Amino acid sequence: MRIYKKNGEAKPDRSENPLPGRVWEDYEKATAYNSKINLYDTVEQNENFFIGKQWEGVAANGLPTPVFNFLKRVTLFSVASIIGSRLKINASPLIGACGLKGGGAERLAEIVNAEFERIFESNGIGVLIREFVRNAAVDGDGVMHTYFDPEAETGQTAKGEIRSEIIENTRVFFGNPNSRSVQKQPYIIVSARRQVSEIRDCARENGSPDWEAIGADSGDCSVNGKVEGDDRATVLLRYRRDKKTGNIFAFECTREAVIRSEWDTGLKLYPISWMSWDYVQDCYHGQALITGLIPNQIFVNKLFAMAMISLMTTAYPKIVYDRTRVAKWDSRVGAAIGVNGGDVTNVARIIDPAQISPQISQFIDLAVNYTQTFLGATDAALGDARPDNTSAIIALQRASSVPMENTRESLYKSLEDLGRIYLDFMQSYYGLRYVETRDEKTGKTEFLPFDFRRLREVPMSLKLDVGASSYWSETAAIQTLDNLLVQGHIDFEDYLERMPDGYITKKQELIDKIKKAAEKKAAAGAFDPGGRDISELMGRAQV
Repeated sequence: MRIYKKNGEAKPDRSENPLPGRVWEDYEKATAYNSKINLYDTVEQNENFFIGKQWEGVAANGLPTPVFNFLKRVTLFSVASIIGSRLKINASPLIGACGLKGGGAERLAEIVNAEFERIFESNGIGVLIREFVRNAAVDGDGVMHTYFDPEAETGQTAKGEIRSEIIENTRVFFGNPNSRSVQKQPYIIVSARRQVSEIRDCARENGSPDWEAIGADSGDCSVNGKVEGDDRATVLLRYRRDKKTGNIFAFECTREAVIRSEWDTGLKLYPISWMSWDYVQDCYHGQALITGLIPNQIFVNKLFAMAMISLMTTAYPKIVYDRTRVAKWDSRVGAAIGVNGGDVTNVARIIDPAQISPQISQFIDLAVNYTQTFLGATDAALGDARPDNTSAIIALQRASSVPMENTRESLYKSLEDLGRIYLDFMQSYYGLRYVETRDEKTGKTEFLPFDFRRLREVPMSLKLDVGASSYWSETAAIQTLDNLLVQGHIDFEDYLERMPDGYITKKQELIDKIKKAAEKKAAAGAFDPGGRDISELMGRAQV
């Protein structure tokens, strides 16, 4: 979480400044609630088991401490299965906005979609989403915080970029902990530990009168991991919705000092994207994937540990000998042992090693296999099955993904919320910027100024569609266009206009060339839009 500084994009303060003590009281109430539901201990234990520290807090009682971390493989498999391939947000105008003149609604949607792709690329959203879902699987909740960086270079006069960051669920506190709806919260607090010198600099730049009084504090050890000699302090960023304007106001402080007085962000939505792996009724924190599987992992580790100590103590043969006949035993391999007469069989005897019950390995396999199967990580899904029948393997893989559909839909909803937050930031902070556009008459691509505040003023809404490659596939779209063209249902110009970007170089120049040729043929009365020559041309243009 960044510490906010004043900048040209910030809205002027218009509300009464809240007291840091009141914000800190709300923060302590929220941490007390999290402690009551055992959130901090659960997150710490889950993180330890995920990374392989699986014997901390477990009574070993002198046993070896082996770790066979099958939980990590199952978790990473579940995360990868839910995310799937590339995720994409598409904005499209609703029916009520299609009446704008000159295709204005569609043009606005194109500008927003292009900006979505640019923001995704600059923020590395693909990596952030994987961390987002991973945190949900291990900690119970995934949280993405979005803010505006006014100092980022854009290559234009207007500066500033939309940034997103992943934060832990133990650092986000809802005003109503019994509701998991982000936008219905009375306020949201985000905490962080920062160096005192950094906090003082920001408070001084923001005109805080008590910036010199800011000092290190102990914070909450269960949340922030206080270390002795730590020269840091807890920073609280509180968002609240103004009842009159509906805008989101922000306030930043420490326990006793103001870092930045409350300001109007101009946003209509809380800049928090939230995803729970599995919902818990009447609680904003969810249930993690790992939480219910830890006893299985402990069982497997202990069985392995007991089998190991059994092998170490009883797996080798032991020799019992008569000390009245043999004064000293020579343990060298192959060395002769001399005796003075008598029956040699009565001098020493070898005790065969003990046999370990085969049920131990069977129960270990059952515990691991059942855990993986119940989570959808079957042999077919993991790629361990023999591909004797390709269709059967594909069917089993699809069936194994069914248990994760609810979590996948939660991810899609969170990404839709993220898209709406990005759109909210564009409307509030972008202002006048140059965007890439195409002249309808000349067909040339050029950069023209566009006022992003129009996105709020124009009577249109944007529908955000999120889907993975199995639901929204460019390859499938291209194949469908191929079939429509070959069967004569569309002409080559329609085909090119609907072709996804990036598959045909200089696509627009080709469209313009076809249009000019069509106009010449139409003028001569010889233009046939469904002509065989175009279909044959498409048959050779494989994408």
